[in-house]
Amino acid sequence: MKKDKIKLGKFGERIACNFLKLKNFRILQTNFFSQYGEIDIIAIDSDTLVFIEVKTRKSNLQAALNSVSFAKQKKIINTAYSYLQRNPQYENLPTRFDVIIIIQANDHNFDIKHLKDAFLPAI
Repeated sequence: MKKDKIKLGKFGERIACNFLKLKNFRILQTNFFSQYGEIDIIAIDSDTLVFIEVKTRKSNLQAALNSVSFAKQKKIINTAYSYLQRNPQYENLPTRFDVIIIIQANDHNFDIKHLKDAFLPAI
């Protein structure tokens, strides 16, 4: 079961990267880890550094949205700060936190929802 979930997640991340490239995003890194957690995709959209969480499900858009909880958002934000500390060349760019939800209807059909500015870091 866990293997299937990991496989589905990796599949979704590949779909999301391809989707973003079609939208002229420049992918900088995938699966960036820090002591706080992981960011699935880090990319540049025009002049904005974008930290992207990807959620892939076989159904239920709402469950996918709910899985990006406040605690998960905090982990992503702290991991983004860690990325910026390690990559100071990007520290002056505006940043954004997006969520991409991929709902897989069957092996060949899926729906992609790209939520730009899905959440903001607390000030």
